[in-house]
Amino acid sequence: MFYEPKKGVPFKIDPFKSLIFPRPIGWISSVNKNGVANLAPYSYFNAVTDEPPQIMFCSNGSSPYGKYKDTLSNILHTKEFVVNFVTTVTRNQMNISSRDFKPDEDEFLLSNLKKKKSKLVKAPSVRDSPVNLECKLVKIIKLQSNSDKTSTMVVGEVIGVYIKNKFIKNNRIDSVSMKYIARMGYSEYTTISSKFNLKR
Repeated sequence: MFYEPKKGVPFKIDPFKSLIFPRPIGWISSVNKNGVANLAPYSYFNAVTDEPPQIMFCSNGSSPYGKYKDTLSNILHTKEFVVNFVTTVTRNQMNISSRDFKPDEDEFLLSNLKKKKSKLVKAPSVRDSPVNLECKLVKIIKLQSNSDKTSTMVVGEVIGVYIKNKFIKNNRIDSVSMKYIARMGYSEYTTISSKFNLKR
């Protein structure tokens, strides 16, 4: 099968997201101008370079309460945020935090998650995340859109890294034991449960 997306999709549900997987979930925490914490998952997320370390995520669509989703609005105001990671233990809380809550509602409280004070930014970190990446905003990129839907890429520099000590073994990261979950297509997710090595 071959098709050109601009000419239409021969499926009831566009399969694009289910063709590029697994996609890591950036669970982004931020604070608004009134100091209220926000937490939301983004599967258009990844690391993009490491000197200095930088990540990106994309905020697609708007909020029922404003032009931008709360995460993007908060980052535009504070110029900082934290990337947290979802595990098998916190997957239900992640799902709750994906809802369209009002800007003055704290997703940490609504999804029963504990906050941890970050070292370098005002946004709190997710205590139960194996890793927290404290970030400062580098750049906002408006992406092409075929509709009035807003698509914005956020690039952030990682200025602080927290790793739970139990996931460091023999001076390396024990990635499998973290049990990250990742997004696939539709409402499908997967768990990182194995790995293999290849030498270059």
